Amino acid sequence: MDYIDTHTHLDFPDFALDCAAVLTESRRLGVGPIVILGVHQANWQRVWELAEQDPGLYAAFGLHPVYLDHHQDTHLTELREMFSRLAAHPKCCAVGEIGLDYFVPGLDRERQKHLLEAQLKLAADFDLPALLHVRRAHAPTIALLKTVQLKRAGIVHAFSGSLEEALEYIRLGFKLGLGGAGTWPQARRMHRVIAQLPLDSLVLETDSPDMAPSFNPYQRNTPANLPRICNTLAALRGESPDILARACLHNSCELFGWDPAAVC
Repeated sequence: MDYIDTHTHLDFPDFALDCAAVLTESRRLGVGPIVILGVHQANWQRVWELAEQDPGLYAAFGLHPVYLDHHQDTHLTELREMFSRLAAHPKCCAVGEIGLDYFVPGLDRERQKHLLEAQLKLAADFDLPALLHVRRAHAPTIALLKTVQLKRAGIVHAFSGSLEEALEYIRLGFKLGLGGAGTWPQARRMHRVIAQLPLDSLVLETDSPDMAPSFNPYQRNTPANLPRICNTLAALRGESPDILARACLHNSCELFGWDPAAVC
């Protein structure tokens, strides 16, 4: 059985000492391609270096809403220049992590929307999927996605919204990223939604080093946890882990334009 981790931050300092060992263990457990997402201008180069050094790693670049104070308008120009150089490269797979965060206090919502709209236009211009961070902001995100329509859509990372919101994203062509948050017993509302989501709309993720699953609480998360996360989510849905894993692998490859036989 093979898995694709569609959302990680392996460039973060949490992995500075043992990234190679983490990758070895993850692959031993069947985790194949892993996507690393940039969150601000200062970490794009590190993300790209990791992707270039390892055949199983892929890069996405974006300006994350939580790092709003780090972003400058010139970074949008730099991001466009980066995609001009790299968008056709097989290791450059998406625009992300981008989005809206109305949960963290003090983040300028209008500036967030300005940056998101500009980056969605980049995704459209370079024919790349968008990897979205959305917290307490599904309505404005969906409204913006209806305005800036993407041919390849993308993924709503760590989806925790309602079934109605999920169906809106699916109608726009988006996949829904599921990970460690759905494994916690107290996430009952999320469990009810996960059980009803169409199989062809799902992809797996860890958000490593964050969003630790319930079976490894309050520890550094890694892609090696993905098989057990899949098992737990499959149980919530009443289907075999093999069915969920294979569907998520197919959905991920379809989104990123990968040949499963070549990448897994």
